[in-house]
Amino acid sequence: HEREHVREISELMTQHEEEMEKLRAELNKEQQHLLDELRQQMAATHKAEIEQAQLQSQTLHNLELEALRLSLNNMHTSQLELTQSNLRKEKEIALVELREMLNDKRAQEVAILQSRHQLECEKIKEQCLKEKEHL
Repeated sequence: HEREHVREISELMTQHEEEMEKLRAELNKEQQHLLDELRQQMAATHKAEIEQAQLQSQTLHNLELEALRLSLNNMHTSQLELTQSNLRKEKEIALVELREMLNDKRAQEVAILQSRHQLECEKIKEQCLKEKEHL
């Protein structure tokens, strides 16, 4: 009876160990499955975070580019306005100089014409005097 009892205990222990091994195997399998799911979720989350960061970075980059473009446009507009202003001033200065030059030339021509006129008048007076004397 005692041997049978020992054998039953031995069988129960063997069954218990087999069941424990099965449970350990199932537990390990379940843990591995959960770890795989967790890794996939972490990978998906990581991928989504990276995509979000890239999107934010791209958006920020686009905003910076737009700000630089606007700044460059403003600088270009300011430069064009300054150039136009300088050209306008240069044109006004050139017109004033041209007007002065033309006025000087006109004054010279008037002086030359007056002196010619005076010479002609003197010649005519001399001729008149000569003709009077001759008559």
